Amino acid sequence: MVKKTTAESKVNLVTLDIEFDDPQILGDLFGEYDRNIVAIENRLGVYIAARGTKLKIEGEEEAATHARDVLTGIYNRLEEGQEIDAAVVEAIIGMVADPRVSKSTKPEQAQNKTDISAPPKVMIKTRKKTIFPRSVRQADYMEKLARDDMIFALGPAGTGKTYLAVAQAVSQLITGSVDRLILSRPAVEAGEKIGFLPGDMKEKVDPYLRPLYDALYDTLPAEQVERRIESGEIEIAPIAFMRGRTLADAFVILDEAQNTTAAQMKMFLTRFGMNSRMVICGDPKQIDLPGGATSGLADAVNKLENVESVSTVRFGAADVVRHPLVGKIVEAYEGKDAAS
Repeated sequence: MVKKTTAESKVNLVTLDIEFDDPQILGDLFGEYDRNIVAIENRLGVYIAARGTKLKIEGEEEAATHARDVLTGIYNRLEEGQEIDAAVVEAIIGMVADPRVSKSTKPEQAQNKTDISAPPKVMIKTRKKTIFPRSVRQADYMEKLARDDMIFALGPAGTGKTYLAVAQAVSQLITGSVDRLILSRPAVEAGEKIGFLPGDMKEKVDPYLRPLYDALYDTLPAEQVERRIESGEIEIAPIAFMRGRTLADAFVILDEAQNTTAAQMKMFLTRFGMNSRMVICGDPKQIDLPGGATSGLADAVNKLENVESVSTVRFGAADVVRHPLVGKIVEAYEGKDAAS
């Protein structure tokens, strides 16, 4: 744990001193060639100097306090045995600006907020890795994935909507709380009809389902993915294949749900069976339906958002956990679309 932290005023800047207990952790805290320290300095506009287990942070008060919170958050996660990479560091840096994150300078306002210095309380364990939230919104989403029967996850690419849903589904499959994992998405793309694509039906639709395969292979060993697909424990199919079925004892995920029609969405949602969980993921701003058809995702959220056991999680550009530039690109496009 952190031993102490002190502040000393200096003109318009402050200097914060922070000391850590375990020198063995500091190598991972700093990162290879001090890349974590450099990332914090560049993103927050501070200067960080280290001497032994003590770090000195200099900068404007808010930036220096944020840097201290980030360093403390990284250190505490390392103490818990979590792996820290550049993406995690960027996510923690991004979280300091979130109004739902408690700021160490204002402890009286910290009620009902996430403390960035504390390791996240939610996690998803799979065969290949343990997954921790990388944003406040992801933590909320992961809690709902473990609790609610039906979740609508809305927002741009890169926020972890589908990946976390697949990870939770895999976790429940390997613990036996569900018998099957069913992954689906509409085969809607710009310009091409799948009937004109070469190959059999599986070869026609597999390119549309590739993101689901990628998430599976990242959470399960390849041989297990293939074996479970062959046995029917894992099924990956376009939404048209869901018609006429009741999906009991299953974790069901619909990806790219903004490209369903209202009729398709109703058909899909009414497949819900006993001891099942259903997650519907999509970006309402990326609709590829022809002829300006109404999106089944928007229609379903409007009708079901206030229904008991149904929850909705809305991600935004600030929740993008890919390269920081991706979040800026999303913000730029959202701003341009809003202005036009």
